[in-house]
Amino acid sequence: MSALRHGGGGVDAPGSEPPGAGDPASIRTIDGLHQVLGQAARRDCPDLDVADAEAAVSTVAALCADERSGADPAGVAEQIGEAVACMTELALPESARGPVDWSGFGALIPVLAGSPGAGASVLAAGLTDALQLGGRCALLIDAADPARSGLAAAASSEGPWVHQPHRRLAVRYSWRGHALLARLESDLPAITPGMVPPPPAWLPELDPLHATVVDVGHDGWRAAANPLAGAGGWLRAGWPAPRPILVVRPTRPSLRQAEQVLARLDPWITAGAAVPPYQLVVMGAKRWPAHVVGAAGRRLDALVGQAVFVPHDGDVEVGGITAELLPPRLLDAVCPLLAGWGLLAPTGRFSRSRKGSR
Repeated sequence: MSALRHGGGGVDAPGSEPPGAGDPASIRTIDGLHQVLGQAARRDCPDLDVADAEAAVSTVAALCADERSGADPAGVAEQIGEAVACMTELALPESARGPVDWSGFGALIPVLAGSPGAGASVLAAGLTDALQLGGRCALLIDAADPARSGLAAAASSEGPWVHQPHRRLAVRYSWRGHALLARLESDLPAITPGMVPPPPAWLPELDPLHATVVDVGHDGWRAAANPLAGAGGWLRAGWPAPRPILVVRPTRPSLRQAEQVLARLDPWITAGAAVPPYQLVVMGAKRWPAHVVGAAGRRLDALVGQAVFVPHDGDVEVGGITAELLPPRLLDAVCPLLAGWGLLAPTGRFSRSRKGSR
């Protein structure tokens, strides 16, 4: 593999490591503790998003209970806020309100979960596997917190190629078969949605990329809150136009929650800053069960009739995503979708040979 190229240089806060924002051990109430930690997280990022502040506080609060760790909870909260501030600075240039140039990523396919546990990671892996077996050069991006990633075991070994957009954040590149897998790493206890580096920081030197599949992660509800920065940045409007996929389960609760994700994203779509979901994919079914589609709201209803169904697979459900490519029956379900977008041969078939895919 050739040397890696990135669309932006590393960003780091100037000066030395800032001190902690007080002694949480002296706080006598939960509300007081959360206030101190929240203030610390916002020290370098006064406009810290609610989702990032909540994640920072809930993560570092556990450090207060372990006196043996020797960690400074307020200091860790402050470091998380500083990382978010730096990523926001990278993600919001003067042209932030304009369309994004996505041409370096090939066909961009962000995969967004409509509800928790919808199967977005399985779909992202399946799309990538189908593309690589079809002879396409594919990049799979895992934007989730590593501790909660469905793609944590998607490569047989960790690759040696690393890019650091910030001193506490790194993007590591590994191989999944013949596809490149990019994942986040950090020495902080959690990666919040706002800490996710902006898209240019993920771009490797791998020409030409035919397609980039992004497992957005971080819960679709949170990612849809702000597509100008962080994990939601993959939903930005631009050219070539991204084709976001909304993933649901074949259940009424999943459809109701997906409708709320679309409602949260709607103002950004109306403003022209984000793109609406291009396709609905239903995981774990061959068709709609009786009385389920009635739960679809007005935003989701437009996608229901053209939904793509990916059947249930017991081995994947039990074992999760491993370094092995997904079973053919799952890949067969997504091939017509990719063929319709011109990313696979019109037959929608791919080579069954998996030689060298591990």
